[in-house]
This record gives sequence, C-alpha cells and structure tokens, in this order.
Amino acid sequence: GRRRRKKETERQIKGGLDRGSKGQISTFSSFISTVNQKKEAAENRSSPTHLVFPNIKNVRDLPPICLDVRQKQRISTEASSSEMKAPVLPEPVLPNQPKTIKDFQEDTEKAKSSGDWKAVHDFYLTTFDSFPELNAAFKKDATTSFNTIEDSGINAKFVNAVYDALLNTPQDIQKTVLKGIINSLLREWKGPRTKDDLRAYFILLQNPQFNNTSTYVIYAHLLRQIATLVEADHHFLVHWFKKLSQKRFKQLVERLLQFISLRLFPAKPEEFPPITKCSWWIPSASKVLSLLNTANSLVHPPLIPYTDFYNSTLDHIDLMEEYHTWQSFGNSHRFSFCQYPFVISIAAKKIIIQRDSEQQMISIARQSLVDKVSRRQRPDMNMLFLNMKVRRTHLVSDSLDELTRKRADLKKKLKVTFVGEAGLDMGGLTKEWFLLLIRQIFHPDYGMFTYHKDSHCHWFSSFKCDNYSEFRLVGILMGLAVYNSITLDIRFPPCCYKKLLSPPIIPSDQNIPVGICSVTTDDLCQIMPELAHGLSELLSYEGNVEEDFYSTFQVFQEEFGIIKSYNLKPGGDKIPVTNQNRKEYVQLYVDFLLNKSIYKQFAAFYYGFHSVCASNALMLLRPEEVEILVCGSPELDMHALQRSTQYDGYAKTDLTIRYFWDVVLGFPLDLQKKLLHFTTGSDRVPVGGMADLNFKISKNETSTNWLPVAHTCFNQLCLPPYKSKKDLKQKLIIGISNSEGFGLE
Repeated sequence: GRRRRKKETERQIKGGLDRGSKGQISTFSSFISTVNQKKEAAENRSSPTHLVFPNIKNVRDLPPICLDVRQKQRISTEASSSEMKAPVLPEPVLPNQPKTIKDFQEDTEKAKSSGDWKAVHDFYLTTFDSFPELNAAFKKDATTSFNTIEDSGINAKFVNAVYDALLNTPQDIQKTVLKGIINSLLREWKGPRTKDDLRAYFILLQNPQFNNTSTYVIYAHLLRQIATLVEADHHFLVHWFKKLSQKRFKQLVERLLQFISLRLFPAKPEEFPPITKCSWWIPSASKVLSLLNTANSLVHPPLIPYTDFYNSTLDHIDLMEEYHTWQSFGNSHRFSFCQYPFVISIAAKKIIIQRDSEQQMISIARQSLVDKVSRRQRPDMNMLFLNMKVRRTHLVSDSLDELTRKRADLKKKLKVTFVGEAGLDMGGLTKEWFLLLIRQIFHPDYGMFTYHKDSHCHWFSSFKCDNYSEFRLVGILMGLAVYNSITLDIRFPPCCYKKLLSPPIIPSDQNIPVGICSVTTDDLCQIMPELAHGLSELLSYEGNVEEDFYSTFQVFQEEFGIIKSYNLKPGGDKIPVTNQNRKEYVQLYVDFLLNKSIYKQFAAFYYGFHSVCASNALMLLRPEEVEILVCGSPELDMHALQRSTQYDGYAKTDLTIRYFWDVVLGFPLDLQKKLLHFTTGSDRVPVGGMADLNFKISKNETSTNWLPVAHTCFNQLCLPPYKSKKDLKQKLIIGISNSEGFGLE
C-alpha cells in the first residue's frame, strides 16, 4: 500500500509540473501542497540533474515566528558584528563554479538565437540547487569568508544579470529554479546559520519570480526562515540591504507589500492555502519588511521615502481591532500591524488617533451624563462640547482662562463663540479662533517665538519668564487642531516634532524630563543654518583651534538687551576649546540651544499637546507624521482640488471657471501655494487630501475691476465674473500676492 501511495505522489508531482509548463507556473502551489501531504524518501543528491525533495515535514516544523516589538522593532544597528557575539562558524568548502557574468551572458545570447537552452538550464539547475552552490556562483571570492557587515561578498551585478534573464527563459528553467529553492529551504538545519547561509537568503529574497502569486507558498517559507533568524544575523542582513541600489531595494519592499495585500485580499482565494494554515505568512513578511525599514533609516538620505513603506490596503481593514489587539497584548503572542507602524499610512493613523480620542470623549461625556442624571439634574447638550467663549480684544488671556477652567473637556468637540457676536459655530468660528490666536501668539512682538528668516521657521524664545502657561496654550492648540481636523499655519522645524514625541506618552513619574531628544548640527541647520555652518567649520578646521578661535565652554545670549553667559559644563568658562575637545563643545552647544536653554518653555508646550493627545496611538507616529497631522502635507495636487471644488452662483462649465482652472493649473508651485494660503489660511493640504478642504468658489456680483476676496474660515473664494483669462490671471495674482501671512513677518 505504501509503494502504491508513493507512485501516486510521483505521478501527481509530474502531472503538476507538466501542466505548469504550458505557459505559467500556476500549479506550483498545488504541487507543493501535494508534496506537503506526502513524504519523499530520497534524501541525498546523487547527481546535479537529479532533484529530490527531502522530508517535507520540516516545512510544518519550522520554528514559530516570535515577535517582540514594543519598541517598534528597533534593531540594534550600533553594535558592530563582533559585539553581536555571533558564533563564528567554519565556512564549508564551496563547490567549484567557474562561470563568470560574461560566460553567462554569452550562453544566454546563444540560447536565444539557437533555441538550445541546455547550457543555461544547467547553470540555473546547479546554482539554485543549494546554499553552497549559490555562494559558489555569486560570491566574489570563494576563498574569502567575508564576515563583515560592510561587505556581503556577493557579486551584485552577476545576481542582477541572472535574475533579469530568468523571467525571459523557458518555463522549465523557471520551474527548475523554484524546485532548487524548495530543496534548499527544506534541508535539515542543524545549529546556527553560517554567513554563507545568510548570503543565500539575501540572494533568494531578490528573486523576481516571487512577484507571481503562484510562488507565494515558497516565498512564504523563505520569509519565515529569514524572519526567525537570530538578531545577530538580522544585523548583517540589515547592513547588506542598505548597500542595494535604490531600484532593487524598492522592488524588495514593493514585493513584500504586495504579498501582504494579496494575502489579506486574495483575487483568487483558492490559489492560497486556507488562512488558518498560513497565519504566519503576514507576520513573517512584516518582520522582513522591518529589516528593510531599519536599513532604509540607516542611510542618509534614505534609499526610498518612508511613505514608500505604507501599505494602503491596510486602510480597508478594521484598524481599531488591530489597535486594541496591540493595546491588549503588546508584542507578545498576538500579531498586530501596530507592531510595525511604518506600514500604516498617515491617513490610517489619523483615523486610529481620532477614533481613540472619540472613544475617550464619549466615555467622558457619558460619565458627565450619568453624574447629572444621578443628581436629578436635566442633561444639557452643551456638556458634549468644549465650549469656548472669548472676547476678540482679550483673545489670548480669555482662551487661556477658558482652557484652564475646562481642562477636563479638552477631548470633547470644540465650539467657539465670540462674546457680543451672534452666530452659530458651524466650523467657521472655530477656524477663525485658531487663525487669530496663531497670528497673535507667533507675532515677533509677542516674544514667545523667534522667527528665523534664513530657515523660514519659528523657534522657542529662551527668555526666562515667571509663567510658561502660554506655551502650554500653544501645545493645547496643536492637540485640538489634530482632534478637530484643523490645519494650522505653523512653521516649526522637524526637531520640534522629534522633541514632542520624546517620550510619545507622558511619563507617570513627574521627575522624568520631557521634550529632550538627541540633537545634532543637522537639527540646528534647520533652524539656524549660519550658526550650524560655523560649528561645522570649527569641526573641520585644520589649524590650531585653541590659539585661532580663543573660545571656552561658555556661550553668550542676549535677553532683553542684556548679554548673559552660560557655562556648557561645570567651570566651562575656564576650559578652552581645543582640537581634541571641539566635538564635545559642538555637541554641548547644540544641546544647549535646542534642549537646555528652552527646557521649561518646551516642557509646558509638551504637556499642553499631550493633555489633549493623550493616546498610545502617538507611539505609532514618526515626527514627520505629527507635523503633517498638525500642519498638513506640503504635497499639492491642484487637479484633485479641481475635482472636489463646489460652486455657488457658478457652474463648473462657466467660462470664468474654465479660465480660473486654466490659470491655476498653469501656475508655478509658489503661486499655487499662495492661492491656497489666500483662500484657506494655510498653504498645506489636510491628511485626507484636497477633498477634505471643502473648497468653494462663489460668484461675487461686483465690478470686474475688483480683486477676488477670500473667506479663509470657510475655505471660500469669491470670484467676480471676469470676461477674459488675461484679466482673471492678473487680478488673481495681485489678490493672492498681497494677502497678509499668518504668524510670519
């Protein structure tokens, strides 16, 4: 009976491969699942042409993937290879593989013209049959061990040439490669991996065949084996990944994102094993993606933008369930995409933060309701809102008083009333309140923030004062803007948002400092480029620093017309800056400017922001994403704005409107930004895109000699019915170029 079953298995495998050769590898997954169900007896490779399938139970018995990700998959990237204490294993003797890239290319060209693919087939058959063969083919020097993170020792050009040619070879060659990969992945593993094994994984991961869903079963096993490697091995892979070309790196990321998307939403569900049988697919792919994400962050500038790791498919799953799983289980046994926040888009993160906040708002409102009812008082609908009543003449002080008195209501929906003015707040008054407050607080005469013309941004004034509550107000404003979907026209440098997430949640111990993060001259350059340049010059100065600069570890600042001195370290005024200690001097100086000198101001600002945005969801955000939530995105898409614009008094086919869009779409970027600023109060786009602006063009029944008018509180442009495109363009440019900016000089 056993012999009959064995023959049946062989027939199924052969039949599966024959069917697959008629155009595509569609039966490969069924072929593997067949092999998975049976056992192949043969275990050793008798000759290079005889492919065998070792005991397939190893596939099921691979170690389960374990995730420990509370710290957002931070991989130790600082430690050198020796510090990682990876056991150094003797490298196996590699088989002889004499082919060069030139030989391979010549064989391929001959095969294309003659139709005889035997030489090419033999090369692929041998090379992909095992990990040692892969190393023999692609290692730059078979006799060198290449045990460093700096050099993988792989001939990248040869790997690329072999893979680029592979998809244009006959189907039987492509199938041979996949069979060889299965063979390699199913070998019995004993003990730790060698560097040659890591090289093989690194090479196999780049195989373009894994773009095809019919290979996903094999791809998944490869990902699982890479995901379950020890951290020391991951460390090597990360450093090898960062040396890939941008094109190849991007392909790896896109292939993994597609794999996750198609496992979540398969076009043909029957193509894959049931989800219960392959629950480890997505965690394995996510872990490998995290290695690529770490590699990307180690390169300056990054190989690809961080947004290229976003998987927009995740916008369509139950994100709150993912978030709650992460909240409940952390990074222990249950997988959640929140363990890998770099794949979640900013739009999806905003939804998580707002829903989390809404749930907090609802529970607070429900508690207020219960309290009222239990005291036999009539519930009041106003208790569901954060109601602000302010006088225009005392805007900052009234706002501070109201927010201080109502700090328990900060998570409720905001409604603003200006004292002595009729009007229901349908959103316009709230936006006006934000615009007026920001304009006043950021005015240079107000003294809270300094505007740096070189970098076009604001920074905290280091002047000492008795009360820092106004800085807390700015933090609250930013938090309220995130929760109430208002885009603020604030220009803070990127390190402000880095400090705002240090730490992302208010520490329970009040003595722990907040808003302090590691800073470099790069951070300073984004605020005070001239000073940063001067410090960089000091670091690279080739003469005698002590004699030529005559500086000490002491800095001077002007405060209210008085020059004050501060020591960067104890006794700093007595310590000269020398060639030996100049690095320490620069580090302490930058830390003084961006952390120490403004500590109290920034701490008040930090506590203000986090009193509104007290959500664990902030742990999912990058500093750049916080900036986009607060200020909107700088990426403008005027075609999207055109599609979502509403009209009042005009139809979109009217001549004036057609002229308007012809002119605006032809504007350079700076004029498009001015138009947006003129009509909405900000030149950036909300997270949800242009459609979220609710932009409206209304007919202004006035003389066509008049300029256009804007109601920034309602994102509305009032346009007279200009008769010619030239007239419209001229008036529009004058109008938008002479509007006052908010909060800028």
